Amino acid sequence: MKKKRGRRILARVLWSVLIIVVLGAGGIVVWSQVGVMPAEAAPLADVRANPNITIDDAPEGIVLSPADGESEAGLVFIPGAKVDPWAYAAVLQGVVEEGVTVVITRPWLNLAFFDLRPLDSFTSAAPDIDEWGVGGHSLGGVRACQLAADADALVLFGSYCASDVSDSGLAVISLAGSEDGLSTPEKIADARDNLPADAEMVEIDGASHASFGDYGPQSGDGTPTISDEEMHRTVTELLGSFFSTELLPAR
Repeated sequence: MKKKRGRRILARVLWSVLIIVVLGAGGIVVWSQVGVMPAEAAPLADVRANPNITIDDAPEGIVLSPADGESEAGLVFIPGAKVDPWAYAAVLQGVVEEGVTVVITRPWLNLAFFDLRPLDSFTSAAPDIDEWGVGGHSLGGVRACQLAADADALVLFGSYCASDVSDSGLAVISLAGSEDGLSTPEKIADARDNLPADAEMVEIDGASHASFGDYGPQSGDGTPTISDEEMHRTVTELLGSFFSTELLPAR
């Protein structure tokens, strides 16, 4: 009798744990789909109308390529948490025009933290390209740091590395916003030692956290004083110079 009672108690405990796990997993899935910040229509329409780039909604992600087919370097870009990947197309189209193929990933559950795919899951979208950078915005940048060992360069938008890549020899550019209320300049400075000593650190005056994408205001963020157009131009200039120096030396 005691053995049977013990088995019944154990079975109840195991079923209770299973129910809690299932409910917890279901809650995470539901939460990940609620409140996703959509791409703004006007900037995305401009990208779609740009004759200088081609867009492929591929299995690996959103692939933006120079229309002339001349691309010798690529960038795998990981979105911030619960941000529509299309929201980064406009801010990255300028570097595409300068010869860089960009693959914007679609993180599992809209959260880069849950996406454990390796870098070649995305670079396979453009197999002819040998030189690849990996980058991301906010949490996407944290994930990019984890994939950086398989890349030639690292690009951070309003983000910082939680892992130490200081001895990696990577070429790194880190773009911060003076008005960023989430990945504040102070937080980025505190994590500076995780990057190589020669990492290029740039603070864009007037930029907020949401200035690095086109998805509207974000809770907890600061108020930007830079226009979207100027932000796009600034990012294009900085990334264009970075890629020309580090991955496109012959251009």
